Amino acid sequence: MKFLRLLIILFALPSLAQQGGMWIPSLLKGMNETEMKNLGMKISAEDIYSVNKSSLKDAVPHFDGGCTAEVISPKGLILTNHHCGYDNIQSHSTVENDYLTHGFWAYKMEEELPNKDLFVTFIVRIEDVTTKVLEGVTAISAEADKQKKIQENIAILSKTLPKEAWQENQIKTFYDGNQYLLFVTETFRDVRLVGAPPSSIGKFGSDTDNWVWPRHTGDFSLFRIYADKNNRPAEYSKDNVPYTPKHYFPISLNGVKEDDFTMVMGYPGRTQEYLPSYAVEQIMNDLNPAKIEVRDAALKVQDGFMRKDPAIKIQYASKYASVANYWKKWIGETKGLKKSNAVAVKQKFETELTEKINKAGKQAEYGNLLNEFKTNYANIREYAIARDYYTEVVMRNCEILTFGYRLYQLEQVLKTRGEQAFNDRKNNLIAGLQGSYKDFNASVDEKVFEQLINIYATKSPKQFLPTTLHNINASQLASEVFKNSKLTSFEGLKELLNGDVKSVIEKINQDKAYALVKSIAEAYDTNVAPKFNEMNLKNIALQRTYMKAIMELSPKSARIFPDANSTLRVTYGKVKGYKPSDAVTYTPITYLDGVMEKYVPGDYEFDVPQKLIDLYNAKDFGQYADKTGKVPVAFIATNHTTGGNSGSPALDANGNLIGCNFDRVWEGTMSDIYYSPEICRNIMVDARYILFIIDKYAGAKNLIEEMKIVKSKKKTKN
Repeated sequence: MKFLRLLIILFALPSLAQQGGMWIPSLLKGMNETEMKNLGMKISAEDIYSVNKSSLKDAVPHFDGGCTAEVISPKGLILTNHHCGYDNIQSHSTVENDYLTHGFWAYKMEEELPNKDLFVTFIVRIEDVTTKVLEGVTAISAEADKQKKIQENIAILSKTLPKEAWQENQIKTFYDGNQYLLFVTETFRDVRLVGAPPSSIGKFGSDTDNWVWPRHTGDFSLFRIYADKNNRPAEYSKDNVPYTPKHYFPISLNGVKEDDFTMVMGYPGRTQEYLPSYAVEQIMNDLNPAKIEVRDAALKVQDGFMRKDPAIKIQYASKYASVANYWKKWIGETKGLKKSNAVAVKQKFETELTEKINKAGKQAEYGNLLNEFKTNYANIREYAIARDYYTEVVMRNCEILTFGYRLYQLEQVLKTRGEQAFNDRKNNLIAGLQGSYKDFNASVDEKVFEQLINIYATKSPKQFLPTTLHNINASQLASEVFKNSKLTSFEGLKELLNGDVKSVIEKINQDKAYALVKSIAEAYDTNVAPKFNEMNLKNIALQRTYMKAIMELSPKSARIFPDANSTLRVTYGKVKGYKPSDAVTYTPITYLDGVMEKYVPGDYEFDVPQKLIDLYNAKDFGQYADKTGKVPVAFIATNHTTGGNSGSPALDANGNLIGCNFDRVWEGTMSDIYYSPEICRNIMVDARYILFIIDKYAGAKNLIEEMKIVKSKKKTKN
C-alpha cells in the first residue's frame, strides 16, 4: 500500500519490502502470490484458499469469537493458545482440582470436558457483495441515514443469499465502507477440552513477560470439535462424534532459522492503519493514557489480593489476564508510536496525498478532507476522553458498576420496548450474571471501586459529570455503596429482580450502587453520547472518503490491504531478529535453557514444574531437540498480526505447522496503527516445544499418535 511504500523508503529496508499487511485469502492470486513465492513459499494461492477442493483455510477456525485455532488431526483435534482456552480451563478448576495450576490432559476421548457456549467457526466461501450492499445508498445525503440503509441491505442479504441450512451468512465491511464481502460459515458448538499445560508452562512469565521478547511461554491448549453423525454442526450431545475436517495441518519437526519464510492465518480483530495524523496524535497523547491509568489502578488492587489468597487467585486469574493484556499493549503502543515518529510519517504521507489530489484535479472531491479531519478531531477530543473513562470505569473494570450498568440497560428496555421485553431481558440477565458472580469477590471489588471512582471523578472532563460525583470522598463512598447495595451478591441481585415490573423498578432505584450508576449513565447519555456519536459519524464518513482517495490515487502495484475486522486473513514474512534500541540486538529463537534461567522457585510468574526441571536436567528431549541438542520454545517473525491472531497457525513454506502465534513484541505493538518492518514482530510457540510438552511432560502419547508429524529426510551419500 502507499503508506507501506512510504515507510519502506523511509527506512531503506529493501529486504523487508514485501512484508506487512493482512490479506484476504480469496484474493491472493497475483501480487501477493508472487511476493510470497519470492519470500520462499512453495505452495500456491489455490492451496491456501479454494472453494473447489480442500485448502489451508479449511483447517483454520475462528475460536470462540475472539481467537484463532488450527485443526491438527483427522479427528478434529484443534490447537490454540493457553490464554484463549483460559476461561474454559478455569471453569473446570476448583481449589481441590486446580487445572490452572496442575494442567489437564485427557488420555482417552471419554475424559474430554464439554464447555458451555464455546464454539468454533469455519469459513466455507467468500464472495464480493459490494454492489448489492450499497444499492440505494449513494442518493442518500445524511450519514446516519446511509448507515441505516446499509444495515438494512446487509440484514436482507444475510437472510436471502444462498447457503445450506446449517450454515450462516455474515457480511463484513472492508476499506472503511468501500467494499463488502460475504462470508458463508459453519459454526460448531460442541468443543471439548482435551489438554492444557499448567500455568507455570502455559502462562510462564505471566504479566512481566507479556508483550515482550525474549519469551519462554508454552502458550497452548488443545480442544476437540464434535459433530453430529453427518459431520455437521450440532449442540453438545453424548452421541456426537469427533469432527472429520476437510483439511488438517501436518506438524513439522524441521524447525526454523533466520530468514525462513513464515505465514500466519487467522482472524485479526481490529487495526486502524489508515487513520490521519490527528487521530493518531489523539490516541497517543489523550486516549491511551486515560485507559492505561484506569487499568493500572484496577490491576494493582487485584494483584495484591491474588498474591495473598489462592481462592481469589483462581477467581480473578482470567479477569486479571484480560485486563492486563491491553493495559500493557497500550503502553507499548504509545511508546512505539513515539519512538517511530508515527505522527510525522503520517503527516508526510498526507502532504504527498494532497499533492496527488491537486495533480489529479480532485480538489472538489478530496481537497478539504484533511482540514475537516483536523477540525473534527479537535472538537471530539473531550467527548472521546469522557467516553473512554466511562467505558473503562463503568462498563469494564469495576464489577459492581458493571452489574449496575446491566440493570440500567434493563430499565431502558422497559422504557423503549415495554414489559414483555423487560421480563425476557430480566430472566436472561439473571442467568447470564450467575457465572460472573461465581468469580466475584466484594472485598476486592470495593477497593477497585474506590480507586476507579476517584479517577472518574477527578480525571474525566468535569462538565460532563453528574452532581453525585462532585467533591466525593472515594473511600467513604466505596464503604457506603458496598455496605448498602444488594449487588454485592448473586442472591442480592435475584432479590432485587424478584417480583412484578413495578416492584423491581422501585427496588433497583433504591439500591445505593444502582442509584450511583444510573446518575453516571444518565449524565453520560445526556452530555457525552449524542455529541460524540454526531462527530464520530462525521469522522466515519470522512474516513471512507479518505480511504477512497488513497485507493483511487495509488498505482495498481500499491500494497493496500484492508484493516482487520475479525475476518480470515493471511499475513506473511520471515523469521527475523530485531534491534529495539541502541546496542541491543535480539535473535529470533528462544530455548528451554532460558526457562531455567528465569526460574524462581514458588514465584507467581516464574515458577517451573518439577517434572520439567527433571526432563531438562536429564536432557530427556526425545525427537524435539534441534541439531544442537536444545529444545526451542518460541520464535519471532515479521508477520503482521494483532489481537484475534492469538492461536493462529504459523506455517512453513510447504504449509506445515511450525508454531502457534500468541503475541507481539512490545516495541512493535503500534502495528495496529503503524506497521514498521524494522521492529514489528509476532511471537510464536515453536511446534517442537508444544509436542515436547504433550509427549514427554504430559505423557499424552494418545494425542501424538493421532497427529501427522513430518521431518525432512536425511540425504544419503553418493
